[in-house]
Amino acid sequence: MLRPALTLLASLAFVAPARAVSAPVIPLPARVTQANGAFSVDAATQVQVPPGDTHARHAADYFINLLESSSSTRLPLVEATRDARSTKRGIAFAIDPKAPAGDEAYSVSVSPSGVQVSARSAPGLFYGGITLWQLLSADGGNALPVKLQALRVEDAPRFAWRGFMLDSARHLQSIGEIKKLLDQMAQAKLNVFHWHLTDDQGWRLEIKRYPRLTDVGAWRVPAGKAGRDADGKPVRYGGYYTQDQAREIVEYAAQRHITVVPEIEMPGHAQAAIAAYPQFGVTGRAPAVSPDWGVNPYLYNTDDATFSFLEGVLSEVMDVFPGTYIHIGGDEAVKTQWTSSPKVQEQRRALGLADEHELQSWFIKRIERFVASKGRKLIGWDEILEGGLPPEATVMSWRGIKGAVEAAKQGHDVVLSPSNVVYFNRMQSDAADEPPSHDYPTPLKAVYDFEPVPAELTAEESKHVLGTQANLWTEHVRTEPRVEHMTFPRLAALAEVAWSPRETRDWNGFLQRLAPQMQRYRKAGIAAADSAFAVRFDMKPEGDGALVALRNQTGFGELRYTLDGGEPGPDSPRYEKPLAVPFATSVRANAFFEGRPLAAPRSQQVSALALATVDAEQLQTCSKDGLVLRLEDDEPVGDQRAVVPVDIGNPCWIWKDVDLTGVTSLRVDAVDLPFNFQFGADPAPGALRKQATREGELEVALDSCNGKRVGTAALGDARRDGGVAVIDVPISNVTGRHDLCLRFTRDKHDPLWAIDRIQLQPVER
Repeated sequence: MLRPALTLLASLAFVAPARAVSAPVIPLPARVTQANGAFSVDAATQVQVPPGDTHARHAADYFINLLESSSSTRLPLVEATRDARSTKRGIAFAIDPKAPAGDEAYSVSVSPSGVQVSARSAPGLFYGGITLWQLLSADGGNALPVKLQALRVEDAPRFAWRGFMLDSARHLQSIGEIKKLLDQMAQAKLNVFHWHLTDDQGWRLEIKRYPRLTDVGAWRVPAGKAGRDADGKPVRYGGYYTQDQAREIVEYAAQRHITVVPEIEMPGHAQAAIAAYPQFGVTGRAPAVSPDWGVNPYLYNTDDATFSFLEGVLSEVMDVFPGTYIHIGGDEAVKTQWTSSPKVQEQRRALGLADEHELQSWFIKRIERFVASKGRKLIGWDEILEGGLPPEATVMSWRGIKGAVEAAKQGHDVVLSPSNVVYFNRMQSDAADEPPSHDYPTPLKAVYDFEPVPAELTAEESKHVLGTQANLWTEHVRTEPRVEHMTFPRLAALAEVAWSPRETRDWNGFLQRLAPQMQRYRKAGIAAADSAFAVRFDMKPEGDGALVALRNQTGFGELRYTLDGGEPGPDSPRYEKPLAVPFATSVRANAFFEGRPLAAPRSQQVSALALATVDAEQLQTCSKDGLVLRLEDDEPVGDQRAVVPVDIGNPCWIWKDVDLTGVTSLRVDAVDLPFNFQFGADPAPGALRKQATREGELEVALDSCNGKRVGTAALGDARRDGGVAVIDVPISNVTGRHDLCLRFTRDKHDPLWAIDRIQLQPVER
């Protein structure tokens, strides 16, 4: 059973290496000490394991495979007795009862006579091999030989639960992609893969006694134009994993010392299941599998037959997934269907329950008894606190840390997963090249600064903190490269939070160690985001050109640039202050650390057109606390689509401090999106504004949204360029600098219009 690893860490003091940069390992080890001398690893270096030691062989094999992937050299693996290992220089893996105590603890010793990787257990030995590989690929993975400084690493995790959740219900990922993610988890010493397999938008696991769960529940018709083919016929979208495929993932994870925790949602987020078997819903009617995002109203009913169904499902789930924990969701169960059902209300009263929260608690407790009867433990989102926790339930706290504090004070184990910090469906920056995502940015530093143990807990209560977990919800993460972009490198930051002693964490040191890790991602074919390092440009007019300032999110690395269109390199001019750049010039720039690029180069064309144009990312939304999403257009279906930020409750934008002297019109690129959002029992947010024409209008007001209207354009007059509507808005008699408010009229929420780009006309004034 997972337990906190705080006691062991207290005995491992951290000693910084003598060199300025700490050991290039993520997560940072608990203790690193350097010694005199070095050991060179070359193509002839043997990897040695004791005869018949399967744990050592497995860890050594994985290490050899990693090193081959980064250096293109495969080291020989040999069996050798202790005496033979002591006389022949090499890399030795062995289980050692004298190694650091703990199920996942290990040591790595480098001396002029060789390398020794030791642990008391298989997981520790495996992690020791990963640390050694990172030491050998500190330069990004050049070919052998590599000279290792003599040192000793003694390491163990801070927390026992170091997790990552992948939502496969909204969008299905391939088996190959999940294996890629598991490999990256293992290399970051993460050990829990939480697999979100069911939701309103899809049921993703084969259940043999209930085949309609995948025959019907695994498929939906997407909202908007993406849900129709060229002939206007519905497009079926979805898929599922067979039980054999799921077992393949479980086995692959186990080989990497990762436990898979399946999630089967109940009593809410059940629309896909109820679409397949409406008799287990409240109304008895079959809805469609939902194409909408948000909180849907469909709940399971509370009949005995429904519990028999759920127990049958969970029995097959537990047969596939042998781990201790079964996640049952329990979140966002809107109770309106229960409240309005005479049958459910009659049962609630017969059970002596005061309200629907107590009814949900009764529901979860009944499921927990079944799960416990199979020798498993129930875990759920923090809503399972409402109405009373089941006796042995573990709480995963996502609505901040309050649920974790409450549960721990009641004596329950908790996993910290607050949405404002470790929900990776939030974008990594507010740059225009970020993919679709949920609302506001969660940058790399916010993840790194997260402390999983709430200050409100006493030392005794803190023992209930099993650990922490990052979650990737995929409503707006449609493709596998986007899965990787949203996950990495933030997962490296989460790994260090979960593994390393709190007192050793160092943001600048982490960034230095992340530089070679970004190279490892590239070699592994991982489309990691470079948002933390990518150069951003700020321009303002100056003479016959512009003053161009360069920056990046973290302030890390040397910014170097070119003005001739060439690729910036480590010897290109170093950015020191804003650049005076003439028109018709392309500024290209990148960030470098120790001579290696940290990101892909970015470019900015300096021109009158660029100065007259603003992307939606540079605009402000009109509502202080709006629901801003970064949405992908629903067309063209098989091609690149526009991605735009929009407040779905108030599609309204402020362009600050615009020089309108000589401006006669605005050219606005906009897209019409499907309004496919559900808000539980609540109506769609935001007021509607009466439109004068059938399609509606784009209105422009001066200085504030209640200011003088200086321009209006009918959306029906827009020109189409693929999925983008080009709207020309005449502007009347305005000079000087002003704020502009742009908003769409609408009699209904669907479609949702959103601005992509605005250009002042004429460009040259």
